[in-house]
Amino acid sequence: MTDGDAAPAGDVVVPVKESNTLRNTVGYVVRQVVESGEPSTLHFVYPLSSRGTVGDEHDRATDLLERIELWVEEDREENDESVSVETAVIGADEYLFSPGDYTDAIAEYAERQGVDRVVLDPEYRPTGTTPLLPALEREIRGTGLDVEEAPVERETRRGRLARRSGLGQFLLLFGLSAGFYLFLAGWSLKPYTIITGVVSAGAVAATLWHVSFTGAISPRRLATQFGRLGLYAVFLLWEIAKANLQIAYVVLHPSLPIDPKMVEFDADVWSTVPAATLANSITLTPGTLTVDVERRHFTIHSLTAGAREDLLDGKLERAVRFVFYGRSAARRPTPSEREEVEE
Repeated sequence: MTDGDAAPAGDVVVPVKESNTLRNTVGYVVRQVVESGEPSTLHFVYPLSSRGTVGDEHDRATDLLERIELWVEEDREENDESVSVETAVIGADEYLFSPGDYTDAIAEYAERQGVDRVVLDPEYRPTGTTPLLPALEREIRGTGLDVEEAPVERETRRGRLARRSGLGQFLLLFGLSAGFYLFLAGWSLKPYTIITGVVSAGAVAATLWHVSFTGAISPRRLATQFGRLGLYAVFLLWEIAKANLQIAYVVLHPSLPIDPKMVEFDADVWSTVPAATLANSITLTPGTLTVDVERRHFTIHSLTAGAREDLLDGKLERAVRFVFYGRSAARRPTPSEREEVEE
């Protein structure tokens, strides 16, 4: 889009920074475009509070914007080309301090892109802990831009574990629990098995439906992820078999060539379920053991140099990203390529 061109009505600028509601805000603006059916571009911008294009804040901004691109891929319908994404780090040529400074940076970007609408994350705090949203909203409106606060649920200060969930989440959890129960029962369809399965699945769903699957349920996306999960299960079994042979060789070798070391790296996954899937997959693969996971930071015990190389080659990490984020995410750099490894 050239300067001065009118942008489609659905185009929007979204200033971003890490927050508890950012993920839901991204989902909200994507859902608006998908439901409208009008091709639109979502501009996610990170206004820097510090000057310059290098440094910790710039690195955090780049990482967050890359994450947001994957969230958009995850949220939009499969093969839906109506949603385009542009990301940018703005305000790097000056120090941003007041709401007016941030407004100037956002308005300048919006004018260059021909966009006249801004959506704000309700927990957006560009300067850290200081809440500037009401003042920022007034300043942006004063430039003539339309501004809206994303109507997403805020977390309480205590960070509630349970969040609002709907009937779709309950039915999904009930179905998964019932299917697992029947699997353990050998797919028996005797009345006793069916009754106890329904009761057990109902109890699990009633207990956990406010904790698990708190996002909106998309049947198409869910079916796609389950299909990818089936492929991942085959891949994981193959990796486990190979690792078993490698460990058997080490154990039976007269010199017992082990080289135990702890390895730390930041995995390229961001949600709880993908992180848990990767951590358990690493533990299931002989030669590596997940010792600790804190957000994205993994601490792994590796028994041999070969197991360590396989881990850092990122096959498991890329496969997990494929399951939850799609093919484009699977092509992202591995831990060794990112050079984030500590031994």
